[in-house]
Amino acid sequence: MEFQSAGFQNLGSWLVRLARLDLTVFDDVKDEATATAPALAVVVAASLLAGLGSWLWWIIEIDVEGMSDKNFEAFWKTFILGGIFMAALWLLWVYISAMILSRAFRAGADMNQMIRTTGLAFAPMAISVLVFISVLAVPFGVIAVAATILLVNVAMQATTDGQPYQVVLANLAGFAVFAIVLGILANIAPISIDLGMGASVEQGGLAPGIFFFDLNL
Repeated sequence: MEFQSAGFQNLGSWLVRLARLDLTVFDDVKDEATATAPALAVVVAASLLAGLGSWLWWIIEIDVEGMSDKNFEAFWKTFILGGIFMAALWLLWVYISAMILSRAFRAGADMNQMIRTTGLAFAPMAISVLVFISVLAVPFGVIAVAATILLVNVAMQATTDGQPYQVVLANLAGFAVFAIVLGILANIAPISIDLGMGASVEQGGLAPGIFFFDLNL
């Protein structure tokens, strides 16, 4: 327990350094065994915040009076399941990138180090909580995703001896799978809204943040 708590005690300072764009934090975190659990916690927290943002968007924009079951369905799908899926797909993103670096480019790629650094680098995805502000949903969603991609790229570079272009290609390949699967999940089990007169519309799916909703609704 003391071993694990040591990492969480340092998490605040690591995040502050990251917010200040002190990217040397990745060099410190990669070899810090106690950073593994906090890094995973960052991923889970950021993913849940992304889901919270899209659920709040639902409550503000789509909430149907007298249909609390739909509100709960949206909460369950985007906040709970969406958060879980996003966190799991981050791990797939990192795994694919590590495999490409080590097998395709024959570069050093330690999975444990990458989990620590890229987990911390996933923090900007928490910006997705702001997608509930409807008029700025797209900008905040894009900023969250773009900042995460860029930081994850730096985080991966800190853990490998691969060339910068190799890291970029591996990172983009991993992210492509992450985004495509989330896009597919966004179209699975959407919430059906009865508009009356035999008309209905479907909204959302099993994905959080900007992946959840159709802004053209």
